[in-house]
Order: sequence, then structure tokens, then C-alpha cells
Amino acid sequence: MVSASKRLFRVLRAMDKKAFSLITELAQGKKLMRDEYRYLIENNTPEAANFAAELAVEKRKEIYGNSVFIRGLIEISNICKNNCLYCGIRAGNSCADRYRLTRNEIMECCREGYSIGMRTFVLQGGEDPFFNDDTVCGITLGIKEEFPDCAVTLSLGEKSRESYKRLKDAGADRYLLRHETADCGHYSLLHPDDMSFENRMRCLYDLKETGFQVGCGFMVGSPHQTSEMLAKDLEFIADFSPDMCGIGPFIPHKDTPFGEYPPGTPELTCFLLSLIRLIKPNILLPATTALGTVSSDGRARGILAGANVVMPNLSPTSVRKKYMLYNGKVSDGAESAGSLAILKEQMNAIGYEVVTVRGDIIK
Repeated sequence: MVSASKRLFRVLRAMDKKAFSLITELAQGKKLMRDEYRYLIENNTPEAANFAAELAVEKRKEIYGNSVFIRGLIEISNICKNNCLYCGIRAGNSCADRYRLTRNEIMECCREGYSIGMRTFVLQGGEDPFFNDDTVCGITLGIKEEFPDCAVTLSLGEKSRESYKRLKDAGADRYLLRHETADCGHYSLLHPDDMSFENRMRCLYDLKETGFQVGCGFMVGSPHQTSEMLAKDLEFIADFSPDMCGIGPFIPHKDTPFGEYPPGTPELTCFLLSLIRLIKPNILLPATTALGTVSSDGRARGILAGANVVMPNLSPTSVRKKYMLYNGKVSDGAESAGSLAILKEQMNAIGYEVVTVRGDIIK
């Protein structure tokens, strides 16, 4: 067995010295400057990625051990009033086969998930006007009444502070709202004129102040993205200190303005996962479906880079292919709640255990 000192010597010999120093400082709890994050992104090598992943895994194991938390993902509607330029369910996509789940269908998904051990349900959808405050509060109350030991996570877009408070009062525990980018100019290149960076940020801070466990996130390799923009994302995560952060490689959808744009890479995505774990060691960090879409072993790679959450799809099989945010989105195999045994085997094979608990953040 190679001693720790010899292993460190090998790392030092192979790595860029500044990158080694910055990753080490990050692991020691130091807050980096934006230009330092940018340096790491621009000098990402396999050696730097492996070193960051090793330290990220150590941090995660100190807090969460080898546990991987599962969330049952229920995609309640692919109807959306927004026209984001990168999204397959954008309002302007006339080719999308639209659907909307009923309350009974959502409850049946929860019952299926509960029967196989899931204790968190994630209700995700486009900004569908049908799912107003009254409707979502009613569904949330129903889930909490039937499954009082479960957490409810919502991912339903931008709302008013008053709406977020109503949802929290109805029993919702967590809210996921990707910031998409921490650069105002970049945000305007990804979204229509009637959406604003300022409002997205307002929503995130309202969610935190309302008492939600809050998740943000961004796409890696999205159109017009630069290393400076990614550095801003890391800086924002350090400052905002979310409870969760979902990142995944950008994947184009053929029926959007960015349909011919190249996808992001799993390598950079995993490196950033490791850096985010080092920035906030106790964060809940998913190995996303997008990562599993661009790479057949993407979910395992994400866990080995520092992630500790997976979200198998609980949606009815009849609608899974309709919630197509990007080309080739996978919803079967280990990505499906119905194949939980496959997921458990995959995690066991790399030394991790899927656990059936709510999986709240450890403060």
C-alpha cells in the first residue's frame, strides 16, 4: 500500500502547483477569489480532477458516510408559460406533446415510491398556470397527511414571496430553483426578455428567508458560457450557501434555438461537483440525470466526485418521454424508480449504499 506521504509526492509531481495549492486551501475551508476559481477551471487536468475528487469524497464521508440519498422525482407537467431558449418544454416549442398529471396520479406516484422505500418526493414541472398556489398547497397537504414521515420538495419555478410562504406553510420542506448562471449578461442570453436575472435572484433569497431548504444550480457548458461565468457560479454558491446544488452538463434540444450547440462534458461537470463539495462540505449534491445522459456511467462518476443524492424517476411511464428538457433524456434503467435494485447494485459496486431516509442536510 502506498503511504500518504508518497501519494502526496506523486500528486505534487504530476499536478500544476498553483492548482494543487488552491484545491488544498479550498479543502481547508478557505474562501477563494473569483480569479482563483477561474484558474482552477482553466487549468483542469485529470490529475487536478482526481485530487479534488479525493478530497471531496473525504469531506462528504466525514459528514454523510457512504450514504446515497434517493428522491422520487415526479414530473407533474410539461406545460410552461416561459420561453427559455435552451429548454425542450419551452412555450414556443409546438412539437412538444403536452401533459399534466392529476392530483390522483401524483398521489399514486407517491404511494409507489413509498412502497419501495422513498422518503422524499420531488414535484417538478414547467411553470404551468394550472398549478397555482391553491392546487399545489392542496397536493402538498395531501402528501404530508398520507406520508407524514416524508419530505416534499418542489421545483416549480419563479413565484412571489407570498406564494413561497403559502407553500412552506402547507408543509413543503425544500425548493429547487436553478439560478442557471450567476452572470446577469449570460442570463439574458439564455432567457427571453420577460425574464430577469434580478427576479431569479430575488426568488432564491425569498425562498431562503421563508424557511425552505433551498437548492440552486447551473448548466455546465451552456451556450455562451465562459470560465469567468463558471467562476461567478462557484463564487455565488460560496456566498449564497444553498442546502442543495444541482449541476449537470448542458444538453441541447433539437427544437430550441440552441439545438445545434455542443453539449457540456462529464469531465468538467464532475470537477465542478468536487469543487462545490469542498466549498460547502455538508451540501446535498445530486448526480443528475443529465450527467447520466451524457455518460453511461455518469451517475457513478458523480458520486465518486463528491455527490450524494440521486433522483430516480417516479413519473408514470406514459409521460416520461414527454418531459424532454433536452435530447435523449434517460428515464429508464437505473434512472427509473422501478429499477431501484439496479441503482443499488451500481452504488454497491463503487462502495456506496442507497439509504431510505428523508436525507436532510446535516447542519
